[in-house]
Amino acid sequence: MLWQMLSSFHLSFPTWQLLVIAGIVSWLFVAQRWSFTVHLRAVLQPFVLCHVDKGIAVVLQIQKWEHPLLDVLLASLASTVSVEFYTAFLPLLFWSGHTKLARQLTLLMALCIYIGNSVKDLVCAPRPPSPPVRRIVPMESEKESSLEYGLPSSHSINTLCLSGYLLHYLMGHKEEIGIASVSAIAALLSAIVFLVVFGRLYLGMHTPIDVAAGLAIGALLLLSWCMVDDYVDDFITTGENVLWFWATIAILLLFAYPTPELRTPSFEFHTAFNGVVFGIVSAINRTYLEFHTDMIPIIPLSTWGGIIDLSRRLAIGLPIVLIAKAVSKALAIRVLPVVCNFVGFPIRSSHYVPIRISTTHAQCTSGSSKKMDVDNKQVHMSVILDDKASMDVDTGIRLVQYAGVGWAVAELTPYVFHYLAL
Repeated sequence: MLWQMLSSFHLSFPTWQLLVIAGIVSWLFVAQRWSFTVHLRAVLQPFVLCHVDKGIAVVLQIQKWEHPLLDVLLASLASTVSVEFYTAFLPLLFWSGHTKLARQLTLLMALCIYIGNSVKDLVCAPRPPSPPVRRIVPMESEKESSLEYGLPSSHSINTLCLSGYLLHYLMGHKEEIGIASVSAIAALLSAIVFLVVFGRLYLGMHTPIDVAAGLAIGALLLLSWCMVDDYVDDFITTGENVLWFWATIAILLLFAYPTPELRTPSFEFHTAFNGVVFGIVSAINRTYLEFHTDMIPIIPLSTWGGIIDLSRRLAIGLPIVLIAKAVSKALAIRVLPVVCNFVGFPIRSSHYVPIRISTTHAQCTSGSSKKMDVDNKQVHMSVILDDKASMDVDTGIRLVQYAGVGWAVAELTPYVFHYLAL
């Protein structure tokens, strides 16, 4: 009987999937037991800090070229890898029929964000100090990004990988597009990468070692992805156990993320994109034959009719995605704390969930006999306030919230478009 159960489990989970999961779990155990993050940071941080200090002079020299037009140009180009850009660009690719390119870029950007942010919070190197450096953060997303650690430059990683993979994809279709068009696009993308990287120094967001590390990591990720992209695509479109395997990996990656010296938005950025990828992967695996094969017609943006058709999809699809985000967030806030409380999993909430603090716990932690008035608070659950003994339920809520976004982009809106004959 036991053997039959194990055989069934083996058939349900291929060996390579079990090995991947076992490898990550083993790494988590080893890294935590021997404080890998702390020891590696102790080795890397002094070297990086030395070069950050040396790089301030380079940044100040570049900023002598200060000009209002240059401020606007470089700040605008920096938005090409912002949250707002991804929110519009990736759905545009999905809804215009370039589904393979869209899912590949989504997965690649998620990989870049995870690796880049993990290295940031592993090394914990500061950005160049302002003053003396003049820091320009015109967009709200840039203001939040400026709270992250410096090395490596995420903009350098993401721009290089996004542009490089676009060029890689176009080279595979050069017979259809034409070599002259591909060459022109390659020149344009190269200029964008250069200006974005240069802009990170001009805008006072990074020092040379930050962008150098970003370019090195970005090049390594791009080359690696170009070797495995077709295998990953085959798996998420027609593979087995995609939903459960990807869900397991998504959760394990949250635990594998390094703990920084000080909390920054980097982990939240990864969690959000991690959720988007899970939603998109699960949606594509379920609806691949209906909405995501190579047989799906591509909307021609070279004609006014194509532009109008895509504009209609965007006008209908983007509000649906925003509604799905709000609904999934509300459901997660209601359901996740209750489930965790029911199974006895200790959690805490730093933002989303109002908490109930027991009087006994408050007296023990504060040593004061002052009575705490908690009756007027909205109560969802009791939480353990010890950070080491609990998990932040906001991470799970954010993961589910953005999984709803990915699902809406890749499954819900295509059904709506099909129903409306768009």
